[in-house]
Amino acid sequence: MLCLCQHGYEALLERELGEAGLAVTEKGPGWALCGSDLGRDESRASTLPQPDFAFLHLTLPAPREFRGDSVNALAAQLAEFFLESLRAERIEAAWPCVFQTVSEVVGLGRRASAVEKAFGELLKKKLSRIARLAVPELPRGAGKARGLFVFFADFGRVFAAREAWLGGQRRMADDDAAPSRSYLKVEEAYIVLGREPQPGETVVDLGAAPGGWSYSAAKRGARVIAVDNGPLRGGALSHPLIEHRLEDAFHFQPSFTKTTDGKPSNGERFDWLFCDLVEEPHHVMQNIATPWLANGWCRHFIINLKFGHVDSLALLREVRAKDSPFAAHAGRLRIRHLYHDREEFTLVGEVLP
Repeated sequence: MLCLCQHGYEALLERELGEAGLAVTEKGPGWALCGSDLGRDESRASTLPQPDFAFLHLTLPAPREFRGDSVNALAAQLAEFFLESLRAERIEAAWPCVFQTVSEVVGLGRRASAVEKAFGELLKKKLSRIARLAVPELPRGAGKARGLFVFFADFGRVFAAREAWLGGQRRMADDDAAPSRSYLKVEEAYIVLGREPQPGETVVDLGAAPGGWSYSAAKRGARVIAVDNGPLRGGALSHPLIEHRLEDAFHFQPSFTKTTDGKPSNGERFDWLFCDLVEEPHHVMQNIATPWLANGWCRHFIINLKFGHVDSLALLREVRAKDSPFAAHAGRLRIRHLYHDREEFTLVGEVLP
C-alpha cells in the first residue's frame, strides 16, 4: 500500500501503521510504502477493509510504480496502464482523475501538472468520451473510490492505482468573513463525518472565540450558542443566529427542568457539540466529552484534542480504548489528523441513543 499523509507527520504515520502490523519499507515527503504479500493482485487488494488510521489521508492499494526522465515518458506509461485496466470496464459517469504531489518539494507540482496535461491529451485521442468525464478532484467524503489516482514521489517516479481509500481529509476554501483559520478545520470535519449543520438545528460551541466554528454553523442556518469568555470577531460578531455567552466552557451545561423530587428531567439537547479548546486532551475528554456523550446532551460532535505535549499514539490508544467516552457512547466515530490540523486530532461522530 502507498499511504499518504500531511507533510511533516511521516514518522507518526509510520508508528501508527506499525502498531497495526504494517511495516513501512520506504518513505518520503508525505508518503510511506508498506510491504504486503499481495504483490500486484489488485483484486485482492480491493477486498481489504478500509483502513481507519488518524494520520492516513489517502491509500493506494497495490499501486503500480512508473519511472521516466521526461513528461511524455511518464504520461505514456500512465495512459497505457489506464487503458489496459479499462478492458473489462465501462465508464458512464464522472470519474476522479487525480494527480497529487507534496507541495513542499519545489517544482514537483509543475512536473505533475505537465504530466497530467500530457496524459489528458493522450486519453482524448484514444477515448474522448471517457476523457470528457474525468474530474480532477478527489470525491468528497471518506471511503473507497474508483478512478485514476497518481502520486508523484519524485520528478521521475510516480505511483498509480485505479482504486483509493479516502480518509476524507482535503484542503478547504477560506471565507473572508471567517474570524480565524480554525474555520477551515470544522469545514473539513463535515466532509469526514459526511454531515453538516442544517437550518434550524442547534449547536453549542465550547471555547468558541474568536468564533470560526460558530460562524461556520450559523452560515448554514443553524442556531448557535457560543460559549467563551473571550470576544467573537469577524462574521461571528453580532451574527443574528449566534448567541454569545460569557461563560467557562468546562462549566456550561444544558438547561433542565426539574421533577417533583428535584431531579433533572427533559433536558435541553443540542444537535451538535463543537469543541476546539487549547487545553490538555485528557482534561477535555474527562470534563467535556464524558458528560456530554454519556448524558446524551448532543446528537453529533466535532471535538479537537491537542497532542502537542503528549504522545500522540498513546492518546489514540486511550481514545479507542473500551473505557473511553467515545468507545462507550459514540457511533460512526472517526479520528483524523486533518489537512488543516496541526498538532491535534479531530474526532467526529454521533452520540448513541
